Amino acid sequence: MGVFPDISTNLGDYVARFVDFLDESFEGLFNFIYLFSTQIINGIEGFLVWMPWWLLILLVALLGWYFKSISSGILYGVFLFLIGTFGLWEDLMTTIAIVMTAVIISLAIGIPLGVWMAFSKGFSTVMRPILDAMQTMPSFVYLIPAIFFFNLGNVAAIFATLIYAVPPVIRLTELAIRGVNKEVIESAESFGSSKWQMLLKIQLPQALPTIMAGVNQTTMMALAMVVIASMVGAQGLGEQVLVSINQIDMALGFEAGISIVFLAIIIDRITGGVADKLQKHRRAS
Repeated sequence: MGVFPDISTNLGDYVARFVDFLDESFEGLFNFIYLFSTQIINGIEGFLVWMPWWLLILLVALLGWYFKSISSGILYGVFLFLIGTFGLWEDLMTTIAIVMTAVIISLAIGIPLGVWMAFSKGFSTVMRPILDAMQTMPSFVYLIPAIFFFNLGNVAAIFATLIYAVPPVIRLTELAIRGVNKEVIESAESFGSSKWQMLLKIQLPQALPTIMAGVNQTTMMALAMVVIASMVGAQGLGEQVLVSINQIDMALGFEAGISIVFLAIIIDRITGGVADKLQKHRRAS
C-alpha cells in the first residue's frame, strides 16, 4: 500500500519564511499601520467618551427617526440606554471605535478595488478567487498573522476584521458599477464625457444605493468579528463576553451578548435605511 509523500513540513517552512520576509522587509509599513490605526481608534473612542451619553442617545434616536420611523428612533435610544444601565457604556464606545475604524479602512480599500474590478475583467478574474478565500477561510485563521505583525491589541483585531469584512463592499461595488444603465453611459459618451467624469458624475451616483448595501454588509461583518477579535486582545464588548466565558458568568455573558445584539440592530437598521433612502431618491429622479 503506497504512502503519500509528506510535504506538509516543507510547505509550512515556505510559508513561515515568507511571513518572516514580509515582517523584515515591510517593518516600517507595519509600524505605520499600527500607529495610524491606533490614532484613529483613540480619536474616535476619545470623542465618543467625551460626548455626553444623553447626546449620543439623542443623535441615534434622531437618525433612527429620519431613516426609519419615530418608533424605531425611540427603540434605538432605549437600546443604548439599556446598555448604559448594564455598566457597559465605555466598552460600547470602544467597540464602536474598533468597528468604525475597520469599516473606514475597509471602504477606503474596498470601493476603489471594486471600481477597478468593474473596469478590468482581468483584474476581476484574479480577485474573485482571492475574495472567495477571504470569505470562506475560518475567521480564527486571520488571528495568526494579526498577532504576528501587530502583537496583541486593538490593531491586530482591526487587521483580522479587515480581511473578513472587506469582500462584501468590493463585490457589491463591482456589481453596482457594472449594473449602471448602459443607455445613460452611452448618452454621456455622446456628449464627450471622459471616463473620470462618467465615473464621478454618473456611475457612482447611480450605483450608490447598491454600494451602501455593501457598506451595510461590511459593517455587520466587522461587528460579527468583535467577540473573535477579543481573543487577540481587542477590548470592548467582545472582551466582556470572553471574560464571562472564562468565569462562567451567566449575567455578564447575557448583558454583553445582548448589548452586541442591540448594537447590531441599530447599525443594520440605520445603514439599511440610508440605502433605502438613496434607492427611493434614485427612482424619483
